[in-house]
Amino acid sequence: MPESKVEAFLTPEEENEVVEAIRKAEKNTSGEIRVHIEGSSKKDSYERAQEVFHELKMDETKDANGVLIYIAVQDRTFVIYGDRGINEVVPNTFWNDTKDVIQLHFKHGEFKEGIVNGILKAGEELKAHFPYNNNDTNELSNEVSKS
Repeated sequence: MPESKVEAFLTPEEENEVVEAIRKAEKNTSGEIRVHIEGSSKKDSYERAQEVFHELKMDETKDANGVLIYIAVQDRTFVIYGDRGINEVVPNTFWNDTKDVIQLHFKHGEFKEGIVNGILKAGEELKAHFPYNNNDTNELSNEVSKS
């Protein structure tokens, strides 16, 4: 049976590097970062990212500071979706640098690099508004979710 596009998108080693990037990014911020990869969606990618954000219970973090990097492999789209706590304190252009980093790598077929660098950039961006504090707990799994 052939591998699905979702399973083939990242090797297990690359997926581990993504999880490690999330751990590293979250050391600097109380924000929570997740990555979700799926094949395709019949919905608008932003609407679907919003739905996945809710399904993953990312809207239940204490400070409403979760960030989802949603990727639809076959649709060739991705969305960076931040919770209301982030959107209330940052300018509308906040995610542009992160988006540009991911997009640049994706254009060259460097998917793992795009995700890892996007995660680290998002962590950097979040650090200014949601710095890490000693009593911070990891509220969400760092694993890559797939559907």
